[in-house]
Amino acid sequence: MNNNSEKKEISIVIPVYNSHECVAEISRQIKDAMEKLGVTYEQIMVNDCSRDTSWDEIKKVCSANKNVIGINLRKNGGQDSAILAGLNYAQGNYVVIMDDDLQHSPYDISKLYEEAKKGFDVVYADFDSKKQKLWKNLGSWFNGKISEIALDKPKDIYLSPFKIICRGVVQEMIKFNNLFPYIDGLIFQVTKNITQVPVEHHKREMGKSNYNLIKSIKVFLRMLFGFSTMPLYITFHAGLLSALAGIALAVYYIVEYFSGKADVNGWTTLVVLVLILGGMILVSLGVVGKYLGQVYLTVNNVPKFLVKETENFSEKA
Repeated sequence: MNNNSEKKEISIVIPVYNSHECVAEISRQIKDAMEKLGVTYEQIMVNDCSRDTSWDEIKKVCSANKNVIGINLRKNGGQDSAILAGLNYAQGNYVVIMDDDLQHSPYDISKLYEEAKKGFDVVYADFDSKKQKLWKNLGSWFNGKISEIALDKPKDIYLSPFKIICRGVVQEMIKFNNLFPYIDGLIFQVTKNITQVPVEHHKREMGKSNYNLIKSIKVFLRMLFGFSTMPLYITFHAGLLSALAGIALAVYYIVEYFSGKADVNGWTTLVVLVLILGGMILVSLGVVGKYLGQVYLTVNNVPKFLVKETENFSEKA
């Protein structure tokens, strides 16, 4: 796909959700930053079924700047699905992914770009301090630790939403038939040639954050179930431990019976064991069901995203 015949050096993919206040300003800053960097670019803004006037603002920007491509999705699929939609349209030699709230400065794209040109497939922005709520920082730390196990992520790499990816890796990422995409998971499936550069994390000056605890948990579960068998591994070992504990308890009661010490006591123990084991069985079934559900939806070719309309885009024949 391409919006014109001129090959772009950098594509900038921005998922937009209820951020009408930021659309014009981030577009202005990107244009200024790319002119200073001296490269050709395209800016792809993916409206993830916003409830405000974000799409109207995107269309205004598209009218004023033909380097901006607007993509309007039919339904909200989450940030990662919106980014994946943008990646399918991106044609640049390098693709930048950034948020829509200006906490990622367009002027820092040059740092990521210069580092990527050294031969790295992916360059993450490393924030020394993050201007966000404490629970988000804790969530990022926890997600990073789990990613070290689930995705084999290097310990020193911070999974920043602000990053640049080379064209070859993007082409491989969009081939994955995964209904529940997780962008960092796709990256680590394709390459280990990854680094990071220090970048400042800015305070949000416009609008309010659309990310809450529930959405963060959903993203975490996408990573855990979409790119790892860790939940199955954990439930297997938990079941094995409970089975061993049950055998040990059975041996104990048999010894008690033949030694003449058995009595009618133990009702509480029995109830507790039934509750614990029953709960573990249900959790295990739920984990297996989660995987089976994702497989079912994937093999039935349920679309990862649905595009309703575009601006400034025409497919090259």
